[in-house]
Amino acid sequence: MCTGRGVPSNTELFRRSTDVIPGGVNSSIRAFRAVGGEPYVVARAEGPYVWDVEGRRYIDLVQSYGAVILGHAHPAITAAITAAAVDGTSYGAPTPREMKLATTISERVSSCEQVRLMNSGTEATSTAVRLARGFTGRDRVVIFHGNFHGATDALLAAGGSGVATLGLPGTAGVPSGAVAETMVVPYNQVPTLDESVAAVIVEPIAANMGVVAPAAGFLDGLRAECDRVGALLVFDEVITGFRVDTGGAQAKYDVTPDLTTFGKVIGGGLPIGAVGGRREVMQTLSPLGPVFHAGTLAGNPIATAAGLAALGELTPDVYMELLARSHRLAALLRDACAAAGFPARFPVVGTLVGIVCGDGPDPVDFESAKRTDEAAYGAFFRAMLAEGVALAPGAYEAVFVGLGHTDEVLADIAAAAERAAHRAVTELA
Repeated sequence: MCTGRGVPSNTELFRRSTDVIPGGVNSSIRAFRAVGGEPYVVARAEGPYVWDVEGRRYIDLVQSYGAVILGHAHPAITAAITAAAVDGTSYGAPTPREMKLATTISERVSSCEQVRLMNSGTEATSTAVRLARGFTGRDRVVIFHGNFHGATDALLAAGGSGVATLGLPGTAGVPSGAVAETMVVPYNQVPTLDESVAAVIVEPIAANMGVVAPAAGFLDGLRAECDRVGALLVFDEVITGFRVDTGGAQAKYDVTPDLTTFGKVIGGGLPIGAVGGRREVMQTLSPLGPVFHAGTLAGNPIATAAGLAALGELTPDVYMELLARSHRLAALLRDACAAAGFPARFPVVGTLVGIVCGDGPDPVDFESAKRTDEAAYGAFFRAMLAEGVALAPGAYEAVFVGLGHTDEVLADIAAAAERAAHRAVTELA
């Protein structure tokens, strides 16, 4: 099937992709298995919009899962990328831009006395685990049920039935030995640690089980408990870093971690990651210390150029505006769903908006997050897509508001949401 202009349709391109790409996608959630239907295939994007290959325009609330804040194809970023590209795309050697980006991160995030750049958030969390173990000489890592730290074997652990259990492999292909020293505990509860723990790794705002705020005293309690036993506290700010505040979630909550992982935002939409932290810990990395890290594309000149341009635009005034727009969007969505009799809540934490379908209180941990009505979310997702609004194709993702989402765009989303909610109610009846 092709469109009237001879361009392959979304369906045809996706089915072609399934021949050469497992499942037709390069990141599992994109296959729409959690929400039903087939994915749209994006041809281009600008500001708050994406267009599929059939020419259909969507208001984009995915925003590359938080990587895009200024809007798609922002002139400052595209100009920086263009200028950098003519100088070459990869050197395998130090560059001025990697030093400038590391300096910018360090200046804005006070806990990051030194920064090592890499290629993804997953590489950042993997390196942080290795670094924490190498620095402390300990093996055990504590993570929280429902937090997601990328595709790192030691962090792809699932919690058992106990309140605090040694992790079980969270996916096929991860041997039990890879998570034998990973302990999984409930989010928003401070665990009791011992001297076997190298690090506690946490999303300071949980953004992979919906959007769940840290309870009062939770992050401070983690800091105190890590200090008590000499473990490192690691904040995974791949989503929250430079998304919720100039200095990330740690600035918002005034809690200082030993290490921080970054991704998404610091590349202006290009692939990048970073680990930052205390100087004495960071200098355990090679070539100064015994903990190995290397990467040919680490500090890539185009990604660092884009990151510098993006961070240069993210002033305190921008975060104030994003905060206001996030609360406005949540209120508009709440009112639209209420008018249609579609039960849904839209919690806001900083500049992150969640969607919880069904009745009941907002979630505080993974167990309560799982009570969301996934079938209702799927119906609402499909209805919103039909109305020209793209949400993340999964019930446990955040909604990302950017500078491209003007008051006019937000009003369009609200009108679409009311129609979509009515359609979802009819489908679910």
